[in-house]
Amino acid sequence: MPTNPAPSPGRAGAIVLVGMPGAGKTSIGRRLAVRLGLPFVDADAEIEAAAGLPITEIFARYGEAHFRDGERRVIARLLAGPPLVLATGGGAFADPATRAVIKAAPCTTVWLRCPLPVLLRRVAGREHRPMFLNQDPAAVLERLAAARYPFFAEADVIVDCTDETPEATTRRVEQALLSYRPPARLQVALSRHSYGIAIGPGLLARAGAELADILPARRCVVVADAAVAPLHLPRLCEGLSAAGFAILAEFAVPSGEASKSFAEYQRLAEGMLAARVDRRTAVIALGGGVIGDLAGFAAATVLRGLPLVQCPTTLLSQVDSSVGGKTGINTPQGKNLIGAFHQPRAVLADTDVLSTLPERELRAGWAEVAKHGLIQGPLWEWCEAHGPAAIAGDAEALTHAVRESCRLKAAIVAGDEFEEAPEGGRALLNLGHTFGHALEAEAGFDGSLLHGEAVAIGLGLAAMLSVRLGLCAAHWPERVTAHLRAIGLPARLRDLPRRFSAARLVERMRADKKARAGALRFVLLHEAGDCRTVEGVEEALVRDLLEEEGCAA
Repeated sequence: MPTNPAPSPGRAGAIVLVGMPGAGKTSIGRRLAVRLGLPFVDADAEIEAAAGLPITEIFARYGEAHFRDGERRVIARLLAGPPLVLATGGGAFADPATRAVIKAAPCTTVWLRCPLPVLLRRVAGREHRPMFLNQDPAAVLERLAAARYPFFAEADVIVDCTDETPEATTRRVEQALLSYRPPARLQVALSRHSYGIAIGPGLLARAGAELADILPARRCVVVADAAVAPLHLPRLCEGLSAAGFAILAEFAVPSGEASKSFAEYQRLAEGMLAARVDRRTAVIALGGGVIGDLAGFAAATVLRGLPLVQCPTTLLSQVDSSVGGKTGINTPQGKNLIGAFHQPRAVLADTDVLSTLPERELRAGWAEVAKHGLIQGPLWEWCEAHGPAAIAGDAEALTHAVRESCRLKAAIVAGDEFEEAPEGGRALLNLGHTFGHALEAEAGFDGSLLHGEAVAIGLGLAAMLSVRLGLCAAHWPERVTAHLRAIGLPARLRDLPRRFSAARLVERMRADKKARAGALRFVLLHEAGDCRTVEGVEEALVRDLLEEEGCAA
């Protein structure tokens, strides 16, 4: 995925205008260059000057393949030079090799999207252009639009053009450029294949553009949370379709942990096969951690593996579960006990969707941010200072929380993809989860206790257990629970409306994936930035802690 900086007057890099013949690339480009104080170059004019021939003659003598090769070399040369505004020919961005050159350059691409009736009026009298020679202009434009629009949709910025004056359109293009902020991008660097995480607003609407160069084919199925689908599925599908993706099927999955079941997995797997997916068909997961885990497990197993894209829509899934490739379903014995490691091809964390989250879901997601803070160190102090503002809707704070959480997780996953490190490594990401998973399983995955709420309580219990084992200072449990309460999360077992059995919780912990030979294994706290795995913790010590916190024996 490209990593272009936000454009502003005087910044390094080019502005590249793409679009159909008649879209106004030259007239808008000249005016835009003046407003931004940059030189303007028309690629077609540059090609004609270099060849000493008009484009029609180049086509007639040497053919389109020769022309495209020269066009690509000219554009590459121009983009390697000083910043400029570049108007490209109508077919340049539709050519795969030229498009790759443009995307690799330090530039921002703008599609001047113009209705066909307006284009038809503007191209009248252009019969000298190669594509219009002895052709019906309307038929030519329709054919070109069908072929090129999916590639134009990959531009960084899209501006809809009308019959307004060129000056008015230029002002709108300039405003769109100056307000454009590319998503933050992180890389999960793995030995077998790396993938990118994009974080920022508007990514669902640009899903096709983001995925076009990543997926093996423009063909997919979408698995969406039934509660999320009415809010965000249309925008995702429009973004995919704009870039020429065929959506073979859409599956709605009921909200909640109960959907991570054999029954829902079977329904999804059989539905995908009925849709005639092949191994190049991507599975796109739209929802929170439940959808990511369930759709990811189906992607891992149908046809022995389909490409997976995570489009997380909850704070919890954006900061944690969408990254790292863990997929799975639950059983009566515990959470995620049936699953597979199946890394996504991309993660698109659209921060706009967080504004539609129920308040309880937003707060629950913060537990994973707090966990990452305790593992990383400085992020914990940032959480204490800015967490309440983030939960109150501060978009900048939420974006920072997602970005830094993903940065931490990406680094840990890259170093221990399959959680095989004897100490530390990926296991550290389970801080608070041994307690939390036991609580969730004991609650029956019925929605009365959200994953993030269980993790929040687990973080407090992990801090208390750390003190009892002499691993951390006595003030840490209160510091952790105080922050969680400031966010509005349950921080102690006694904050829950139900009572648990200490013996049953310990039995659940014995079945936890992190246990070894039935012996309890925890991630515990020395201080923020120093968490460690501890094996062989005495069950009696854990039971005593749970009973003191309000559990029945």
